[in-house]
Amino acid sequence: MSDIPELSVVILCYRSGLSIIDFAKKAEEITSRIASSYEIILVGNYLEGSDDDTADIVQKLASENPFYKSVSKPKRGMMGWDMKEGLRLTSGRYICVIDGDGQFPLESIESCFALIKTGKYDLVKTYRKKRNDGFYRNLISKVYNFIFSLLFPGIHSKDTNSKPKIFSRKAYELMNLQSDDWFIDAEIMLKIKEHHLVFHEIPVEFFKLEGRGSFVKFQAILEFIRNLIKFKMQELKRKK
Repeated sequence: MSDIPELSVVILCYRSGLSIIDFAKKAEEITSRIASSYEIILVGNYLEGSDDDTADIVQKLASENPFYKSVSKPKRGMMGWDMKEGLRLTSGRYICVIDGDGQFPLESIESCFALIKTGKYDLVKTYRKKRNDGFYRNLISKVYNFIFSLLFPGIHSKDTNSKPKIFSRKAYELMNLQSDDWFIDAEIMLKIKEHHLVFHEIPVEFFKLEGRGSFVKFQAILEFIRNLIKFKMQELKRKK
């Protein structure tokens, strides 16, 4: 493994438990095939006092495999905070972020990586052309994307929150991500626009979530709207 990996893959493992073992192994199988050198960051942050054993599992995986790194801290935020904690550990020329719950097809990492390596794009991500996760999640996603496109019509993203996302090291450093909550996916796209970066999206099928309910609650919609309005106000202020 080189000092600077070609690809860093950040897997968000919150409350994944034992299922993350097979997911991480499959991720490594794909990554080792497509990248000349790589590292896999397992983010097992947890709520203090919970029965979540994911932190112990990812630490054990990292102790047994030199290509894995783990971060397992008491949570001080939601998905955005977890993502930033994982991203801080990366050193690769390209950086991939994907959820560890198995809803996004891991194979899409290969398609995204092939495209970003052409040098035409700063970010390559997916959009969910087909969804199997039920009416509630589908509705939330449509609300997200409608409001996002309404306030920021120049971005033209089909699915702001979709993963995997693969971006260059340069793009990651320019974005300087700040969000600690579910807004971070939107922030990524807004920073792409702000810095005049180029992105591309490919279609995937989004699988049904097995074994647990969604972590995305109605409060997340309100939080998302508040953050979008805040970001829009900041943008308007900068333009004055």
